[in-house]
Amino acid sequence: MSCRLIVLSEIIAPYRIPVFNELARQSGIDLHVVFLAENDPTLRQWAVYKDEIQFSYEVLPAWRRRIGGHNILLNWGLSRSLDRHMPDRILVGGYNYLASWQALAWARRIRVPVLLWVESTSRDNRGRHLPIEFAKAAFMQRCHGFIVPGKCSAEYVMSYRLSQPAIFTAPNAVDIEFFAHLASTVRKDAAAHRRALQLPSRFFLFVGRLVAEKGVFDLLEAYGRLEPEFREQVGVVFVGDGILREELTRRAADISAGTVQFPGFVHRERLASYYALAEAFVFPTRTDPWGLVVNEAMACGLPVISTRAAGCTADLVTERNGCVVEPGDIGQLASAMREFARNPEMTAAMGQHSRERIQSYSPQVCAAGITEAVFSCGGLRFG
Repeated sequence: MSCRLIVLSEIIAPYRIPVFNELARQSGIDLHVVFLAENDPTLRQWAVYKDEIQFSYEVLPAWRRRIGGHNILLNWGLSRSLDRHMPDRILVGGYNYLASWQALAWARRIRVPVLLWVESTSRDNRGRHLPIEFAKAAFMQRCHGFIVPGKCSAEYVMSYRLSQPAIFTAPNAVDIEFFAHLASTVRKDAAAHRRALQLPSRFFLFVGRLVAEKGVFDLLEAYGRLEPEFREQVGVVFVGDGILREELTRRAADISAGTVQFPGFVHRERLASYYALAEAFVFPTRTDPWGLVVNEAMACGLPVISTRAAGCTADLVTERNGCVVEPGDIGQLASAMREFARNPEMTAAMGQHSRERIQSYSPQVCAAGITEAVFSCGGLRFG
């Protein structure tokens, strides 16, 4: 028996394509993905890899503006799409767009179960205003089940004290084979790639937007607190772009010894080279629902230093493959970096454990978790 599933997703994110490809291959799933936009160029510089899409999809007409820090995205044509496809289940990738509420209203009228994909965590300290929390609670109460990527998001759903919530885990995933293969290829001729990218012989790596909430100033200050002999041995490379790049570059110039580089935004094909050549990955974020760059780094065989604020930390980072520090604790971060810098053999062993651990966070496992949720929520009663 086939189940017609519509997934409502914001943009054609490169890390979602492998998951949706696998979901479309699941037995009994007839998948159609409705994207609210192709991309969000005001926030991310991702390429749109349409040639890799192997599932049925459409992109709704949209109007987007950023007003006072709020992302306003309006769509039209969703009801016509739902009427045309008549799904048996709807998976909504968030509550914060008008299209999500339109899908919920359509589903309640037709009596179709709705699943909500929840990536928020209690440690995510982005602004929580009372009206927004009220709206989120109202949306969640009308859903028939919840898909979460890991432990922190499951705890978050439970914190809303819903009546017997059906929670299913579909771990956040990247294309492990893609990153692992590219990293392996780069390492076979590491010296040539290092010269081409003008990278130091050893370095800590950060990948992400250069904004305050990612903890980039914390990482730079922690690096500056390392003894000069360690900074002379191991540099730090910030891959990414953002409003703080100029300020970070200015502050980095005040660090007398060591190497700090800002290569800018890098697309995924070239990004694997930075992962492959790095000593360790550092994710100093102060707030992050997950942190898929950690998945990418682990797929490339890197040990990880991550703050507890990242949603992925509870699932991915252990003492065998990395170190967990408190967000904003620069002394603790510097201590972890110092320990990694003085023990390259230890970090190499941790990197191998990362490579092994991330195998359980593949697109195939994620798609299987979604499939379980889709079939488990059938026949639920409507309020």
